[in-house]
Amino acid sequence: MPQPQDPPFHQPDDRPADLAAGAFALTGTPAADSPAVGTPAAGTPTVGPQREHADDLPGGTRPAPAAVTRLAATVENLRAQLARAQADAAGRSLVEMAAGVLVERLRCGPTEAAAQLTALAGQAGVPVLEFAAELVNQVAADRISAIAREFITSSVDRQEEAAVRLRVAEAHSLAAGDSESVADSMLATALRPLGAVAVAIWAAHPDQSLTLEGSAGFSEAEARRWRYVPPGVSTPARRALDERETVAHPTPVQAALPTIGQHEYTGGRIAVPAGTGGRLIGVLEICWPTALPPLSQPLQRQFEALAELCATTLEPWAEPTGPERTDREFDDLQRLADGVLDPCLILRLAPGSAELPLEFAVRHVNPVFVDFAGRPNSAVAGARLLEAYPLAAEAGGLAEKVEHVFATGEPFRTTDMRLAATVDGIALVARAQVSISRHGRHIVVIWRLDDGTPRVARLLQHAQRLGRIGGFEENVQTGQIAWNETLFDLHGLPATAQPIALEQLPEHAHPDDRPAIGRFLRTLLHHRRPASTAFRLHRSDGVARHIRVVAEPVHDENAALTTVRGAYQDISAQHWTEVALAATRDQLAHSEQQAAERSRLALQLQHAIMPPARGPLTLHDLQVAVRYRPAEKDHLVGGDWYDTLALPSGEILLCVGDVAGHGIEAATGMVALRNALRGLAATGAGPAQLLTWLNSVTHHLTDSVTATAVCALYHPGTRRLRWARAGHLPPVLLREGRASALPQPGGILLGALDHADYDESHLDLQAGDTLVMYTDGLIERRDESVQASLDSLMALSEQTPLAKDGTTDSLESRLDHLLRYSSADTDDDTCLVGISVVRAAGTPEEPTR
Repeated sequence: MPQPQDPPFHQPDDRPADLAAGAFALTGTPAADSPAVGTPAAGTPTVGPQREHADDLPGGTRPAPAAVTRLAATVENLRAQLARAQADAAGRSLVEMAAGVLVERLRCGPTEAAAQLTALAGQAGVPVLEFAAELVNQVAADRISAIAREFITSSVDRQEEAAVRLRVAEAHSLAAGDSESVADSMLATALRPLGAVAVAIWAAHPDQSLTLEGSAGFSEAEARRWRYVPPGVSTPARRALDERETVAHPTPVQAALPTIGQHEYTGGRIAVPAGTGGRLIGVLEICWPTALPPLSQPLQRQFEALAELCATTLEPWAEPTGPERTDREFDDLQRLADGVLDPCLILRLAPGSAELPLEFAVRHVNPVFVDFAGRPNSAVAGARLLEAYPLAAEAGGLAEKVEHVFATGEPFRTTDMRLAATVDGIALVARAQVSISRHGRHIVVIWRLDDGTPRVARLLQHAQRLGRIGGFEENVQTGQIAWNETLFDLHGLPATAQPIALEQLPEHAHPDDRPAIGRFLRTLLHHRRPASTAFRLHRSDGVARHIRVVAEPVHDENAALTTVRGAYQDISAQHWTEVALAATRDQLAHSEQQAAERSRLALQLQHAIMPPARGPLTLHDLQVAVRYRPAEKDHLVGGDWYDTLALPSGEILLCVGDVAGHGIEAATGMVALRNALRGLAATGAGPAQLLTWLNSVTHHLTDSVTATAVCALYHPGTRRLRWARAGHLPPVLLREGRASALPQPGGILLGALDHADYDESHLDLQAGDTLVMYTDGLIERRDESVQASLDSLMALSEQTPLAKDGTTDSLESRLDHLLRYSSADTDDDTCLVGISVVRAAGTPEEPTR
């Protein structure tokens, strides 16, 4: 350790040229005679250790933090960033309040007031935020300012003047860009009136080292000598951190501790620990040319407040927007990383990560860096490692290896590591060769994706070729467009041609398709939502192709649109097939005779599927009657269906359903569902299980068909009716002249999900009961709710109808009555099934038709 009178604390030379070994020896290990990364060559003089060990970390050992702990720390950092953003918003609100004061005083507009505020601040030589605070304080007659002015006017104690300047120092700190500017402002506005001549802001690191983040009052050479203090060196700042309280020394000689500027200023100095949220992340050191001033309690609180201001500048870590302070280590490392031919990241310990688990921020990515998850480099550079790659927190993952390398200095290399990321909630995984090494305060991560990636790329190329799909990516800010080879072929362009921008797409399309392309571009570029459309492409070689384009917008961290990526697909073959089918349909409609023939054929198909009723059907002790009313347009074959069937188990299957839509698709779907239910019912399963199976059939074996249904099983021996529903209206029970809707067990419509569960209810019927099952065409109205229509149906069911032969209360007369006086006003199909209990329980009888 150097003597107190001559402390040449230079930052150790970590030789960033060692990065070349990590860049080009991913698959190997360092030679036995070559020093490890971060280890000085033999004979190199050093001050302090060049490599941090696990026991240098807090607690003496490096525990293996759980993934949950890592992610929790990341969430906490994001909360802190949100709090800082809110603080920035508060500063903007203060400026807006000051502009409002000028609007009222100067009788001008808001724009002129804002310009006047900036001009006045410039004339006063202070930042706009500070000037705005003073202006608002004057207008509001701030009590704190009044007390401060009272202190100044009375001159009771010149040291109390710092309380007035504390607000000014805070305004300067909020406006400053880095710790160096904060130190200058703090010394000029808050500490010189107290007799202080110099100030230093130290940043503390988990390896017990200190770095000089900002200073004022010291010579440039002295600040350069003390920019890094290795672990194990005792200084006033180190003591303040260890004791977690303010440390005061009358003179550096009496303290017997080396520190910055000990030869320039031989007076007293104090070291105040700086931190936020109970975490110490730095130290504020203040120097006087002579003896220390009396440290009264108010003065001590002011120093602590200044230390908190320092902590706010040390807490956030971000790349400066202005000219960056000279950082030779990072500059050398960046130049070397930019020459590496593999994707390379430069990480730095994120401020605020003073305790385990450590967190790292991505300070730089080299030009050839490619995110394996396909995101732009802007989504990775500048972010914390666990924000960009949350899945790196898994046990044995990238975050754990980076932390180990930082703590021990030992390089890590592997030929096979799992890299994972999440994009839109989907986990993307890659295998890579990885090299991790430490260079001073930075960590370099290099990865090379394994041979599996080219294989996947080749498979993707073949899939694009077979599907006639071409991919593209267009940068809306720079205008750069990337096409793959298939896309050039689809457009009939040579590979050397200029790709067609999305904005130029209408110029290459059929005039009739330009409105559709306009809607597509509006949705994609203006509303910034994924979009797709089909159009006819007019190629330069005269060939017309039918193309479908689908695209999605890509946003940066500020939610600004940066890129559009998507794909074109040649659907010409599908289009011409549809044209051929349309031509066949058109030929059938050339004359009225052909149109009438089509209507007749449609009606025959309808009757074949749903034969007209020929009187009631008797099944054991049940009498079943059916009424079917087709849609008003005869050629629209509907999807309503019903079935009644005596099962081998002795039970009776009763069901009614409604397939969505009209036409051949609805009819074929109806046939498939009715036949499938007949086969499934033979297994002896209950109604809920039958609907569960029927849902799977609907989802997998039919083409985008959805349907509602009611399925019931009646046991003649016990007269128990078990039933379940799939999004269908409930049956209506008529008992002793009173109608009521059965309770609705839960159940989603058929075909909506791959798997669905259905509830089951049961009902014990009695002799004389009548049950009505129906489709929505019986009650649906455009001007009232479903419940109101259902109430109307129950009221209509309670009326006593007259049959054609003058008799009353027959099952068929009730069904005819319901159809005739139904309040429905739609032209949908209607299927009505009536079930009446007419015989004693358990009476055996063969079903007859």
